Amino acid sequence: MDVVLEATDSFIADYIYAWAYPARTVPYDHPQFTNATEQGFSSWQYKPACPYFDIPPSKYAYMSAWDRDNIYRQSITLFLITWIFGFLLYFIFATLSYIFIFDKKTVYHPKYLKNQMWLEIKQANASMPGIAMLTVPFWLLEVNGYTRLYDTPADGPGLWYDILQFPFFILFTDASIYLIHRWLHLPSVYKHLHKPHHKWIMPTPYASHAFHPLDGWAQGLPYHLYPILFPLNKFASVALFVFVNFWTIMIHDGEYVADSAVINGAACHTVHHLYFNYNYGQYTTFWDRLGRSYREPDKELFEKEKKMSEAQWKKQTAEMERILKEVEGEDDRTYEGAGTKKNN
Repeated sequence: MDVVLEATDSFIADYIYAWAYPARTVPYDHPQFTNATEQGFSSWQYKPACPYFDIPPSKYAYMSAWDRDNIYRQSITLFLITWIFGFLLYFIFATLSYIFIFDKKTVYHPKYLKNQMWLEIKQANASMPGIAMLTVPFWLLEVNGYTRLYDTPADGPGLWYDILQFPFFILFTDASIYLIHRWLHLPSVYKHLHKPHHKWIMPTPYASHAFHPLDGWAQGLPYHLYPILFPLNKFASVALFVFVNFWTIMIHDGEYVADSAVINGAACHTVHHLYFNYNYGQYTTFWDRLGRSYREPDKELFEKEKKMSEAQWKKQTAEMERILKEVEGEDDRTYEGAGTKKNN
């Protein structure tokens, strides 16, 4: 994140902070400025965020009372990066998934909600500022050197680790999210934090980030804990952050490609949304199998003619309504075409 922060400072933030909170007057003998009436003197010294390239700072980097190392400035900038970049990543790729991958017949499912797509987008947008704010402390640890992120293979454990860090990261986060997700399904927690995400029985890609803020933050914790506990290349960290968001969209896209006993794909996650108490894992089915919460998706889900059949929908609806009574009690959702609330 320090590379991202440096780029943001160089091209955007330096100019904004120099204008919004200018520094004290420059001394006459400062070599970078030609007269004492210019604002901008700072004792801050530029250090490149990585050894591969640097972005030489303009004079505006020295013209704010809050230099780049100021924790308040860093907090504000990191919050905005997380919020804005997170929104763009979510909205652009969820939209592409909706247009090119999502099966539009899903909207005719009896458990598809009225105005569901817009409700998902609204929920996601309402949650993102809160998630971003709660994530800032972890970014501050990263950019100030309090994690085990490293720059080059020479700085890490070795070339072997540069390769194995990816499966290690997946293993750690998959196990951690499984435990967090099961905790979120405890009755006392579910009704306050996780129920907003389970409002979507038949989700679209826009449901991928439609969480309660604390829910989204909790499920993101393992991604930030990993580089605190274990070495991780900083560029791999950014790539994995993007991958995680892609994966979250993919398992909500309703295109059941991965008929796998190992991969926790869209079909497995659809089972979770339909039947609540199964398939808590993120990437693999391993922890669900170990925790006896794995449920294999119906084979009909992988047959295009059958997965959207009326018979399949009736079967799903009957079991979903039975389990929903156990988990939530009264169903307060408003389904598409129902006109009124469907109470079970």
